[in-house]
Amino acid sequence: MIQIDASQGEGGGQILRTALALSIITQQAVQLKNIRAKRSKPGLMRQHLTCVRAAQAISDAVVEGDALGSTQLSFEPNPVKAGDYAFAIGTAGSCALVLQTILWPLLFADTESSVTIEGGTHVPMSPSFEFLEFCFLPAIQKMGVQSQLELLKHGFYPGGGGKLKALIQPWQTRTALDLQSRGERISQHGLSLISNLDQSVADKQLAEVRRYLNWNAEDLVHQGLRNSHGVGNALILNVQSTEHTEIATSYGDKSKSSEFVAQLACTEMKHYLASDAAVGEHIADQLLLPLALVGGKFTTNIISEHFKTNCDIIQKFLKVDFKIEKLNAHCYLVEVRKGK
Repeated sequence: MIQIDASQGEGGGQILRTALALSIITQQAVQLKNIRAKRSKPGLMRQHLTCVRAAQAISDAVVEGDALGSTQLSFEPNPVKAGDYAFAIGTAGSCALVLQTILWPLLFADTESSVTIEGGTHVPMSPSFEFLEFCFLPAIQKMGVQSQLELLKHGFYPGGGGKLKALIQPWQTRTALDLQSRGERISQHGLSLISNLDQSVADKQLAEVRRYLNWNAEDLVHQGLRNSHGVGNALILNVQSTEHTEIATSYGDKSKSSEFVAQLACTEMKHYLASDAAVGEHIADQLLLPLALVGGKFTTNIISEHFKTNCDIIQKFLKVDFKIEKLNAHCYLVEVRKGK
């Protein structure tokens, strides 16, 4: 049984998610201690517990420690099985992060699976649905992944109530990734989503995007949502290039001005655009696991603590080497090779 101290490095929920996915793929049992020890509320929250239960469901795993607040977990999987799955987080916990936990194992199943997840689709500290659809999914499709996503209902923090659905085909043709350049820019778009809020919130955010990034008015739109539960706001910036589409997202809440929310997303996007890198900080983290499975390389503008921790966890399950070369002040080449 692989032993993992989940307080290492960045010390967050990604350690749990990566460990669960690779435990099923490699059929190696894992035991984690000190789960989320560096967070203000350590242990398994509702979202993390749903990740565990989802991983258990797709592999008939034997699990101990799967309770709210638990800081220790043992997970002994059986082979992954395809199916029609539905999971409800019960809070505004991230649907995207639950999906990413079980996506990789289900790609190794014999037949197609469908997964429906209820919870938060647009919540802080997690990928937005637009990030999944326009940034993450096209990137992994370059590696031969065949999956489709559908947003059934928006769900913001703290109300939740969102729903997404994924169709996951077996990963039959596995191709190493070569994403060293983003290519030429095709378009840019700013979208402000508002649920049960005054339109002035979106107007202020988009005005700030225009000022900060010097984008044209016709590239900026707002969308008032009628089918979402509760109050919510997300600003999504999209830059499409010939080889990659980058997404930066920020979320509004009562403690932040509309302008400040816009500045958060704009700053992230501005740093990305000022670099030569193909992909941004957040998608870089999420490309590590599939690259460890099939090999490849990409460039990114930031190597975060989150990134480094994910490398360490992956190497506990797979014999791979991560080579990181600094090309210039804001561009790193990441290459994953099979180890000996």
